[in-house]
Amino acid sequence: MSVQLVIAEKPSVARSIAAVIGAAEKQNGYWQGGGYLVSWCIGHLVSFAEAGQYDEKYCKWRYEDLPILPQPWQFIVPDEKKQQFEVLRALLNRPDVDSVTAATDAGREGELIFRFVYQMAGCTKPVKRLWISSMEDAAIREGFANLCPDSDYDALYQSALCRAKADWLVGINATRLFSVLYHKTLTVGRVQTPTLKMLVDRDAKILRFQKERYYTVGIQSGSLKADSGRIASMDEADTLKNACAGASAICSSVKREKKTEQPPKLYDLTTLQREANRLFGFTAKQTLDYAQQLYEKKLLTYPRTDSQYLTEDMGQTAQHLVSDLLGLLPFAQGLALTAEVGRVLNSKKVSDHHAIIPTSEFAKQGFTGLAESECKLLNLVCSKLLCAIAAPHEYETVTAVFSCAGNEFTAKGKTVLVPGWKEIDQRFRSTLKADGEEETETLNTLPELTEGQSYSVVSDISEHFTSPPKAYTEDTLLSAMERAGAEDMPENAERKGLGTPATRAAILEKLVQMGFVQRKGKQLVPTKDGINLAVVLPESLTSPALTAEWENRLTEIAKGNADADEFMAEIEAQVRRLVKTYSCISADKQNLFQPERVIIGKCPRCGENVYEGKKNFYCGNRSCQFVMWKNDRFFEQRKKAFTPKIAAALLKNGKAKVKGLYSEKTGKTYDATVLLADTGGKYVNYRVERKE
Repeated sequence: MSVQLVIAEKPSVARSIAAVIGAAEKQNGYWQGGGYLVSWCIGHLVSFAEAGQYDEKYCKWRYEDLPILPQPWQFIVPDEKKQQFEVLRALLNRPDVDSVTAATDAGREGELIFRFVYQMAGCTKPVKRLWISSMEDAAIREGFANLCPDSDYDALYQSALCRAKADWLVGINATRLFSVLYHKTLTVGRVQTPTLKMLVDRDAKILRFQKERYYTVGIQSGSLKADSGRIASMDEADTLKNACAGASAICSSVKREKKTEQPPKLYDLTTLQREANRLFGFTAKQTLDYAQQLYEKKLLTYPRTDSQYLTEDMGQTAQHLVSDLLGLLPFAQGLALTAEVGRVLNSKKVSDHHAIIPTSEFAKQGFTGLAESECKLLNLVCSKLLCAIAAPHEYETVTAVFSCAGNEFTAKGKTVLVPGWKEIDQRFRSTLKADGEEETETLNTLPELTEGQSYSVVSDISEHFTSPPKAYTEDTLLSAMERAGAEDMPENAERKGLGTPATRAAILEKLVQMGFVQRKGKQLVPTKDGINLAVVLPESLTSPALTAEWENRLTEIAKGNADADEFMAEIEAQVRRLVKTYSCISADKQNLFQPERVIIGKCPRCGENVYEGKKNFYCGNRSCQFVMWKNDRFFEQRKKAFTPKIAAALLKNGKAKVKGLYSEKTGKTYDATVLLADTGGKYVNYRVERKE
């Protein structure tokens, strides 16, 4: 009897699929039953081999060995994943398995994960593809009822393969090249380096910024207040203030405009990460992790999506979901909402997966048993769905211009006509604790005004300063990555961004882990090494626009509109040019990445600075042999670490009070004063002055 093998991306997903299709019997590394075998990968089970596997000489990093261009490419299974790979290899080659279903995540990386395992196992059996956006039982059943040949996703696989090869080629070669040149491990990445460059450029703008003082003059009559434009000098502002004091202001014009603010779109991953960072302080990685957990718990749809719409066949599902949420969410109680679901339906704007929404399973289960962070994220997604299908927000703006002492003053007001979706948004935000920056809108309602009307006014002066550019937060950096650093981009313009929604979180985390970026509260700030790296690398590696164009090419390959071989040829040519161009560096840049030396004190022999090294405290004068070793026998016998604090005291005073010295005679510890007994020879001596 033949069986069908289903391969998921991780054990939890395999368990959910197995439960739905009747594979209830647990085996070693897989489930079986109902004519199915259900097993799993562990993320990237198979990956490209390290450089040293191609040739032993690549185990050492040398300029003369670059560039490294594998041909053919080799693969490896990490030791910690070999056991599960062997399970899959055996299952793929079992005689009774007549077909395979790829059930890895429905996206570029999921396709790559499955294909690498399938190919390395030497399997040639026919493959079907499970493509679902929800882990709910009904979605899984529907997915199995509509399996399609995996060959339909060949272009997607080619895109994933090109991305992986390009990352390997640029990462391995550029990292080795610049690490060898600067004698420090400098990790370079196809996407991470342009992202770092954006942070460095913003930091430079902030440092160059010089604030400018300016003034405004205000006139006031009762609750009515109007302001002048910017005034450069205090004298000019004072002259205008005095001219207006006790004078009359004439209303010269009143302009009223009715405006409409359309509801927001649903969340894709990037917009969800941005808002969760702004409201809750979640990092991009935390948001993705929480969303993935909720997806695997069947409470949220697939999170790694770049679409903000639902498909047109989801209208009825969305309608029922909205009705359920109105009864479930505390902030929606008593809300009168006419759902305009059609606004969020657009199949043409859904590629692999639709927007992120809660599932019908969540509508049944609610928040029971969920962590606080998961509840916050679900509430956020629910509120966005309700806002997206609510009525537009309608309001009236009033701009009034007054003439006083020969100058114009402007007052602006706003009146809400129809709250629409903003009522839901305000209800939701009122439930938030002070986790992040809540955007509160203050309304300034002007009194009834008539053109030609005269007002007696008082005047005052306000001092202001121009504001520097703001440091990036994860919210604003994710937005910049999506736009590849472009300052102005129309809302519906084609996105040619850095990375993908699924990879941006990992890129930010890697920059922090490598020491190129640090978090200061919500801000992301480049370190000294990060700044230096961005400065020394060529534009071909740091330009957000160029890298975004590569990402766009990968997208076109996935659509079948671009050639994979041409893309790889261009990447290899770029790597060759890079190695040829950067064969050496100028002398003034050779010490850019050397750590700053910490001064401990002054040398008792020559008076030069004494610095801390890894194993000692040494004199900066090369001709002077003064050095104090951290592992000196005097301190080791007394089981006391020779700290910079002790060294500094010895250099400054010739002695140091030290607590907790160990006595070999008594087996106890004692406090004493240690004296620096320098005889001018090769080694420095120490002795205990007295016990205290």
